[in-house]
Amino acid sequence: MGLQVAREARRQLGAQEDIEVAESSEMGLALLDHIIGFRAVVLVDAVKTGRARPGCVHELGGEDLQSLPSVSPHFLGVGETLALGRLLGLAMPQRVHILAVEVEDPFTMGTELTPALQAALPGIVTRALEVARRLAGPG
Repeated sequence: MGLQVAREARRQLGAQEDIEVAESSEMGLALLDHIIGFRAVVLVDAVKTGRARPGCVHELGGEDLQSLPSVSPHFLGVGETLALGRLLGLAMPQRVHILAVEVEDPFTMGTELTPALQAALPGIVTRALEVARRLAGPG
């Protein structure tokens, strides 16, 4: 899900210079390479809480990672990764915002989105860009 959001966000942004869009399926410590040096990041990933319909977006700050009981192949370790980066004195983002998109099955990878996620994609991209623009602003 996150890869599709990143591709569409990049297409919509065009050459806007204050926001960089990156695609990655990395998790855990490998995520550090993608976030070091940024002041703020927006992470978009799939999540399964079992409490919302597919396409629903759960929004969390970096400090809220433990508040959403879920199953995700990537979310596990994001909070710990951020904490470790700070402990090591790395230039970690001060502001982290996560868009966790509810899916039916977070472990089966495919090239196509389910109909529910396809229908939700435009709204998710819009929200990701709103958050990115807000975080890219002064502050």
